[in-house]
Amino acid sequence: MPTPSKKACQTRIFASTWLAYAGYYFCRKALYVAKAKGGIGDALGLSSMDLAQIGTVFLVGYAIGQFASAWLGRRLGPKVLLLTGMGLSLLCNAAFGLSNGFWTVALFMAINGMAQGTGWPGCIGSLGHWFRRETRGSILGLWSTCYQLGSIAATAFAAWLLSVWGWRWSFFGASLVLLAVWAFVLVVHPGTPEKMGLQPVRDDPEPVSSDKPAQAESKGLGWSRDVAVSIAMMGAIYFCIKFLRYALWSWTPFLLSQNFGIEKGKAGYLSTIFDACGFVGVILSGVLSDRVWKGRRSLVSLLMTAGMTLSFVAMYVWGAGSVTGFAVCLGFCGFMLYGPDALLSGVGAIDVGTARGALVAAGIINGMGSIGPIFEEQMIGWMYGAFQHRLLPILTMFVVVSVAGMVAMGWLHLRARAGRARI
Repeated sequence: MPTPSKKACQTRIFASTWLAYAGYYFCRKALYVAKAKGGIGDALGLSSMDLAQIGTVFLVGYAIGQFASAWLGRRLGPKVLLLTGMGLSLLCNAAFGLSNGFWTVALFMAINGMAQGTGWPGCIGSLGHWFRRETRGSILGLWSTCYQLGSIAATAFAAWLLSVWGWRWSFFGASLVLLAVWAFVLVVHPGTPEKMGLQPVRDDPEPVSSDKPAQAESKGLGWSRDVAVSIAMMGAIYFCIKFLRYALWSWTPFLLSQNFGIEKGKAGYLSTIFDACGFVGVILSGVLSDRVWKGRRSLVSLLMTAGMTLSFVAMYVWGAGSVTGFAVCLGFCGFMLYGPDALLSGVGAIDVGTARGALVAAGIINGMGSIGPIFEEQMIGWMYGAFQHRLLPILTMFVVVSVAGMVAMGWLHLRARAGRARI
């Protein structure tokens, strides 16, 4: 059988991982839409704190799944990791549609979280084997649209099913979509270049010395102390970014329906503004980091993080009392937030961790980032009740977290300028 061309395999890895991560979102976003007024909460008698607890259970499982994937992925390989995670997630969503109480939903939500945690490390680990640094920003910027378009499609799909057939079908439909994606990945994903009979992609900043044993090279990551510190800092910044992204994902349909009186289906559709604007921001960030700033991802991330902070300030000033203001600021937040989101957790993980350590770096950065939404879910659930359904205290928290992320991003950029962080 002839060896396929590198370009053909790159197309296959791009298509299969893009669709895989977009598919994961169908089994992740269904809960966020289904908890709008008239959905799963009213049907099962769940309070806002009950919904927050279910969301927290998912997020704890998701963080565990990220860290576990950093270890499992090196043993199973990225393709098997993806297929295992998608299979578990679609089964859990089918179980949600059959659930009739808090504890059943919470149990399967924990498993679903761990399964969903395989997605990002598996995809970034797959991509890291196939693309070199000089084109990585543009390619992964385009690839990262998977979690904007996937989120939009998943949210709109779940909102439509919620309006037409009820909350249970929001989950059943998600499982059917991910099952089709699972079959596509099984057939199309090419694995690594070595498995396809091609030369591996190598652009490590410090190639392994020829006098080191080959076995040590294959098993070790070759990370220096500066690399480890950079990855930890990226994870801390991603904590803030993911806190904010999941807060808007998880609670925007709820807040639009409860505070602005928007019908549950329309609230779900309107919440997609965040991801739609993020689609543009993530592509632009990748192109700028490659073609304008020649791989200096930290500068692009710092500028966009500052813009994100200003967007949350505007939401505080204008969005609390106006649905139009809230929607406009939501769009600006998405545009600014998604650039550093993708650069830090995707292309940045490969740049800093190198191709052979990309899966591990992505698992650590995303695992640390995934702790943020755990706090977000609990804090917003509590604040919404404690402050008598007022938005301003919640929006104040968004501003504080965004400022913290911007300051930390500034510190990482200074390290990059000093040559201590390869981002």
